Amino acid sequence: MAWVLKMDEVIESGLVHDFDASLSGIGQELGAGAYSMSDVLALPIFKQEDSSLPLDDETKHPPFQYVMCAATSPAVKLHDETLTYLNQGQSYEIRMLDNRKIGDVPEITGKLVKSIIRVVFHDRRLQYTEHQQLEGWKWNRPGDRLLDLDIPMSVGIIDTRTNPSQLNAVEFLWDPAKRTSAFIQVHCISTEFTPRKHGGEKGVPFRIQVDTFKQNENGEYTDHLHSASCQIKVFKPKGADRKQKTDREKMEKRTAHEKEKYQPSYDTTVLTEMRLEPIIEDAVEHEQKKSSKRTLPADYGDSLAKRGSCSPWPDTPTTYVNHSPSPAPTFSSPPQSTCSVPDSNSSSPNHQGDGVSQASSEQLQPSATIQETQQWLLKNRFSSYTRLFSNFLGADLLKLTKEDLVQICGTADGIRLYHSLKSRSVRPRLTLYVCREQPVQQGQQQAAGGGGDSSSATPYVYHAIYLEEMVASEVARKLALVFNIPLHQINQVYRQGPTGIHILVSDQPVTSPFSAAENGGGVHIILK
Repeated sequence: MAWVLKMDEVIESGLVHDFDASLSGIGQELGAGAYSMSDVLALPIFKQEDSSLPLDDETKHPPFQYVMCAATSPAVKLHDETLTYLNQGQSYEIRMLDNRKIGDVPEITGKLVKSIIRVVFHDRRLQYTEHQQLEGWKWNRPGDRLLDLDIPMSVGIIDTRTNPSQLNAVEFLWDPAKRTSAFIQVHCISTEFTPRKHGGEKGVPFRIQVDTFKQNENGEYTDHLHSASCQIKVFKPKGADRKQKTDREKMEKRTAHEKEKYQPSYDTTVLTEMRLEPIIEDAVEHEQKKSSKRTLPADYGDSLAKRGSCSPWPDTPTTYVNHSPSPAPTFSSPPQSTCSVPDSNSSSPNHQGDGVSQASSEQLQPSATIQETQQWLLKNRFSSYTRLFSNFLGADLLKLTKEDLVQICGTADGIRLYHSLKSRSVRPRLTLYVCREQPVQQGQQQAAGGGGDSSSATPYVYHAIYLEEMVASEVARKLALVFNIPLHQINQVYRQGPTGIHILVSDQPVTSPFSAAENGGGVHIILK
């Protein structure tokens, strides 16, 4: 028994001694100089992973950069995409910057490129129904566009064009070597695409997307070069300023620790570069969009739930409205229209027909059928509203008031359509009342005018002549119609002075009544 106790003491003392030594060794190994992290990172496994990461020099350098002069919101978290608030209808500058290094994309050096700026939906759900959404917006606001270019304020853009069938896109040419700024106006607000159920819903975000193309071997701008976009929300006028102020005040109330989780507000918005990813579309979308690629953010992946992809760029359309000669808006009939459109001489209000029959034929009659109403709209340059009034009879269109037409077609086209329906002609610059003088004696020239002999028994019947242009040729043309004289037979137009002399009428204002005298094979018009 004593031997057993002695063995236990020997074993216990040995265990304690070894255990203490082990603890002291652990303490020394955990010292500051026991190991270095650089030795750990130098292991082969870490070297292999590090070599697979792309270096900064290997990353593709974007050829262009687009900067919009609008402040970003301060209420955006660090790892989220920037958000910019815009006012409806306000002009915002987008600077088109050449970001190429020496030797990058040499084929566009000294040449023009084409950029298409569009307003598209940010949410993926709305992107797949973009066509239906835009058609609904067009129905509610006929005659308006989602996106416009402020041409007078823009710098360096050439050959600006808009497609009547693509209300959310504008395009232009520009030289990367020169300073270029495009001023855009967004006319749709974010709440217009929000289902109004209870009121106060947040508006849907949009994206401003810029796609740039270069010329191919056929000289067409179809080769894609670069795409970039940014997230925006559009408010009613001055609403973006109030929203920006509200976000700034909310951030000022947060603690310093909470502010570290949010991005600072920048004075400008840099559009994020996009990359391409093929998508599969159904037959309907393929016919509507005619595109096989969709542009996605460069960091697309885990952030898909937070960032929406951009829409595919449209194919080069065949019908455009060219704004390059003049900033004034112009109109063109859609390519699918089969009815012929008359020339400008017959449709322009400044060149209306002089005959009563011609004026009555251009007036829309209450008994007009749907087809006749459509033809009347085309003849009077309202081709963009033929689909809107596709079920209207002549009586239906004539019943609309001026306020109704302005609300349906917008202010400019609404007033023009109202005046066309009421057959309101341009107010003449001068009105003359003329008649043919009765013969007084044999051999006296037959005359017509306002200063005839009061002793004549036959009363004078006057005709009204409306002069829209104060030129002698206009007077001769109107007189030829009134007196049924061929225009080529009128040799000269004279004005009779106080002493009876004849003064040749030139392109000067005509303010006196006149008479006509026949002489030989021609007719001389004499103004008294």
